[in-house]
Amino acid sequence: MNKKKKSIGLDTLYKAFIYVALITLAVVILVPVGWVFLASIKTNAEFYGNPWTLPASFYFQNFIDAFQKAKMGEYFINSVIVTGIALIIMLVVALPAAYVLARFNFKGRKFLNTAFMAGLFINVNYIVVPIFLMLLDADKFLKGIIGTGFFLNNRFILALVYAATHLPFTIYLLSGYFKTLPKAYEEAAFIDGCGYFKTMTDIMIPMARPSIITVILFNFLSFWNEYIIALTLMPSGPKTLPVGLENLMAVQKTATNFGQMYAGLVIVMLPTLILYIMVQKKLTQGMSLGGLKD
Repeated sequence: MNKKKKSIGLDTLYKAFIYVALITLAVVILVPVGWVFLASIKTNAEFYGNPWTLPASFYFQNFIDAFQKAKMGEYFINSVIVTGIALIIMLVVALPAAYVLARFNFKGRKFLNTAFMAGLFINVNYIVVPIFLMLLDADKFLKGIIGTGFFLNNRFILALVYAATHLPFTIYLLSGYFKTLPKAYEEAAFIDGCGYFKTMTDIMIPMARPSIITVILFNFLSFWNEYIIALTLMPSGPKTLPVGLENLMAVQKTATNFGQMYAGLVIVMLPTLILYIMVQKKLTQGMSLGGLKD
């Protein structure tokens, strides 16, 4: 009886510890985010008092100034274009590759799997300089032929680099999910006269939707918030939001226009928060089902 009471007491203490840890983590995350949102609608004069006081009114002029004067609207569009193109390229390449590696046996399969797994351990920030030098040499070659460059300061090339550097993770996650799907679906599709491509597009890919949503969200966050590659490959071209935000913060710290700076932070954060809220259930489903075996 005493052992049972001790076990119940330990379980209660463990649950209490977990709840306290989760609540503490939530407060640590939510308080700074909420503070940034409140700061973005304050007038500049309100920053010189108590930083924790609520704003006297909703001062939306900070967002208007951030979009127009600080060109955050232009940077926002650039980020949308680059992120959208990168996601499309990545999915067009990764989905067939992951499906084939997961469902077919052929010569070289183990080598390709090993190569993609090795790519998981390469941090793209360590190879951004060689990528830049290769693109710079390619631009010099083109300028000698047609008089203009193409590879640097180009949003499509930036999106292509994003997609290529995130293929190992995407293929790894998608192939793991494809392996969990029963072969009976493919066999039924072949009996109905579907070829390999139609089976993949009409049967297997729709079934892998939770995993696809998971990789879209993870890669969206990476592409949307990426700074080093965008800064390196587009030194004098159109800027993405993180690069533009860094410039805005540097300028506004000098100009002491804090409201406009925090409005820029909200513009960067808001799309990721909205996307996460929209796909939260699918994300949890994709993360949990990916490890099941039939």
